[in-house]
Amino acid sequence: MIFYLVIIATVFNQIAFKGSKVLMSLYAMELGADAFVVGILISLYSLFPFFLAVFAGRLSDRLGPRIPMLLGSLGLSGGLLLPFLLPHLAALYASAAMIGCFYIFYTVAIQHLIGSFGSGVQRTRNFGIFSLGVALSAMFGPTLAGFSIDLAGHGFTYLLLSLIPAAPVVFLIFFAGGLPPAAAADREAKKPMTDLVRNAPLRRALLTAGIIETGLELFNFYMPIYGHSLGLSASLIGIIMGTYATAMLMMRGLMPMLVRRSSEEAALFGSLSLAAAAFLMFPFVTSVTLLMMISFVLGLGLGCGSPLSLIITYNRAPDGRSGEAMGMRQTANKFIQVLVPVAVGTLGSAFGIAPAFWLDSLLLAWGALIMKADARSRVGEGGLVAR
Repeated sequence: MIFYLVIIATVFNQIAFKGSKVLMSLYAMELGADAFVVGILISLYSLFPFFLAVFAGRLSDRLGPRIPMLLGSLGLSGGLLLPFLLPHLAALYASAAMIGCFYIFYTVAIQHLIGSFGSGVQRTRNFGIFSLGVALSAMFGPTLAGFSIDLAGHGFTYLLLSLIPAAPVVFLIFFAGGLPPAAAADREAKKPMTDLVRNAPLRRALLTAGIIETGLELFNFYMPIYGHSLGLSASLIGIIMGTYATAMLMMRGLMPMLVRRSSEEAALFGSLSLAAAAFLMFPFVTSVTLLMMISFVLGLGLGCGSPLSLIITYNRAPDGRSGEAMGMRQTANKFIQVLVPVAVGTLGSAFGIAPAFWLDSLLLAWGALIMKADARSRVGEGGLVAR
């Protein structure tokens, strides 16, 4: 029962988090910001997590997940409340930085926690259920934000989103006593982070996770800007992003079956190949119907990316350091999340949308090739041993 309560709490937090990114982009443009400024704002979500993710992982290893998850939920709510109280562009900078700084503790702790609920096939199933919850939040968050903006304005939408994390806070304070405790410290956990970097299979998993993040971040960052440039309403932009999230939800439901028929690495190879093909076509699409169709295909391609890279990272981490490994994965992801909005905002202002999407298509194809090689290696070695 506690496992499903954790999933529900995460869905609430993620709805607020995912909705806030769309809200921030549209509110910033309403206040006169251009694509470059929006890119800076979105990058602030990831700047502090880039430096804090490994520390958050070690904290989760040592203290258990409850305290970091509570800290992240409270910080998320507070960060969302700022633009409602101070409706200025400067408040958006502070909001993005605060959300990023605190929510990384929840992100790393929940990923570590989901992996600790089981092993082998059970772990794959648990991450599959977790990823379904995240996909639901990616579907409802932008859609909720879009309709709320059109109906009640940007300020009220920030207030609405700031109230959503209250449910996880109540759960973590009063009903989370059954969460797994911190693992006992051991010699392995005291080794330096460079030991994890020297782990070649883990290093390839972290690299692929970063590549996957470029695709996720490019779509989440550029779709509101692209839709705004086409004259689409906030509701239509939210619906298009919801279509993308619906496809992710469907693919994550199929993920356990795909893994059973092959392996995590082989399934990830196929999904990244599909995403690379979708990004090649994206710059040629302008109608709402076609945008929904290509977003759906992209969602199918990227749907398995994050949960499969989570499973692979967790399985390849040494005993007692899975939280730290998850923190390293988040460090790689946050580096991408800082870089992509600024780079794409600059590139888009200078050359238009096409080069950014084509460049990311190449990166995703590279990630697919890395996983294809790992899948072949796994077959040759008789499979990786799941902890």
